[in-house]
Amino acid sequence: MSARIESTSDLGVLGTLREGLRLSPAIRRGFGVTLALAVVATLGRLVVPFTVQQATDRGLVGGVDIDLVVRMCGIAAGVLLVTSVASAWVNVRLFSATEAGLAQLRIRAFRHVHDLSVLTQNTERRGSLVSRVTSDVDTISMFVQWGGIMLILSTLQILGATVAMLFYSWQLTLVVWVVLAPMMVLAPRIQRMLNGAYGEVRARVGAMLAAISEAVVGAQTIRAYGSGQRVLRRIHTAIREHRDAGVRAQTLASAAFATGVLLAGTALAAVITVGTFLGLAGQISVGGLLAFIFLVQLFTGPVQAATEVLNEMQNAIAGWRRVISVVHTPVDIADPAEPRDLGPRGPASIALEHVHFAYPGGPPVLTDVTLDVPAGCRVAIVGETGSGKTTLARLVTRFADPVRGTVRINGVDVREAALEDLRERVVVVPQEGFLFTGTIASNVAYGRQPHPRERVEQAFAELGLLDWLATLPEGMDTDVGQRGESLSAGERQLVAIVRAYLANADVLVLDEATSAVDPATESRINRALTGLTEGRTSIAIAHRLSTAEAADMVVVVDAGRVVEVGSHAELVAAGGRYARLHASWVVQSG
Repeated sequence: MSARIESTSDLGVLGTLREGLRLSPAIRRGFGVTLALAVVATLGRLVVPFTVQQATDRGLVGGVDIDLVVRMCGIAAGVLLVTSVASAWVNVRLFSATEAGLAQLRIRAFRHVHDLSVLTQNTERRGSLVSRVTSDVDTISMFVQWGGIMLILSTLQILGATVAMLFYSWQLTLVVWVVLAPMMVLAPRIQRMLNGAYGEVRARVGAMLAAISEAVVGAQTIRAYGSGQRVLRRIHTAIREHRDAGVRAQTLASAAFATGVLLAGTALAAVITVGTFLGLAGQISVGGLLAFIFLVQLFTGPVQAATEVLNEMQNAIAGWRRVISVVHTPVDIADPAEPRDLGPRGPASIALEHVHFAYPGGPPVLTDVTLDVPAGCRVAIVGETGSGKTTLARLVTRFADPVRGTVRINGVDVREAALEDLRERVVVVPQEGFLFTGTIASNVAYGRQPHPRERVEQAFAELGLLDWLATLPEGMDTDVGQRGESLSAGERQLVAIVRAYLANADVLVLDEATSAVDPATESRINRALTGLTEGRTSIAIAHRLSTAEAADMVVVVDAGRVVEVGSHAELVAAGGRYARLHASWVVQSG
């Protein structure tokens, strides 16, 4: 049974950070050195208030001492230079580590998506899946590279400023903390609210990208059916929902930021007021009060920035959770712990034993299917739409596993075979052959092992397709366009057939696609399929019964059950389900 890709992970903030760092170990590399540099950068900022206090009290108020003032300014300038270099170095190190770590995360997430079964992938729209590996990871990158260093420096700066303030006046330090205490108390609640708001933003980004990518890919169909306005309304709705979610999140973040600014201003005003009275009482010097005001700014600056950092962090956490939910999705079609060998290469036998199957949450699709296919046999599976033909093929290729029962190749349960071995032995030629951007030659050579140009040309010759190549403007070097759109459906099928031929599989699963092609292309496809299936076991999902007429074995599927098995002649003579289907097809084909 396939798993489902959840929209987000249910990990808490700390759990998400821990798991995110575990999946991206490069982010942690050299963190000790980066932290040490951050400490240097923070301590350097605390020197300025000290030099201000010394220059004021000893160089100005207690008598003018220009040399002392110059020395203090020189010390401050030197320390600030060191601080700037340390801060820049921290940024460079953090940027390098972040990019390396997030590259690991992207690769891991992308690889995991490919490891998931087709059924699991189909629980999420393609555009939304792409957004998890691209834009969601980008939000993490922005936070770790900017917000991460801000978080480290801000924490150190708040602690350092607090210690320095206590050195000058415990009373004023208490005033600062009392004024800013509400912000500290409200922070966890604000964090939870931002967490939910930005989780919604990331989900809306995925939905928007899915709607847009679907409309771009299906542009031709949309134009053909005149449904542009309906699709446009759907996209406008997705964009509007994303905008509204973003505005709600930013409004909440702005309110938190404004509160921080208000409290910071209040703290500074309170320090000046109380500090003046303490100065008049002789409990703090003029220089000390000036230094304390500098320290308050060093303290409140991170507090004000904390809401913005919190804003970015929640956006990143939401993105991290969406990526983690993909990586945590169980792989339902996995390699066995101890794979069994499928035997020597060559035509393979196939057996289905009491197979039952149902799609997740759906009714039974196959019920108690038992079937034996001898090695080298050409099988045609026929039946009405929805009878279970395609599902049978999926089980043979192990794109899905049966709910009950067993599928065997050469007597070996396919669940006990290594997926790499299985993919090498069993090759699928889908109804709509997917082509990648490039030339016909590059698409034909696409596979587990690269093929030299000479072998590709030989494959076309062996399948009798050189005459077709001669009709193309650039022959094998003809550009197929995006998704093969420069070729007709039949021509794309020809390219897919030659690609499967070069794969040299033991078992071929063919989803026949000749019903919508011209007679000349159909003749080429049939000729190529004859060469492709020769010397191999083949299972064809037959949409036209001419395929069944040429097969060694015909399997008739009805409502998820195998109701008839035999040769074309035997089944016609039996006068059963196949005979009626064949008679109806003969009448329709004229």
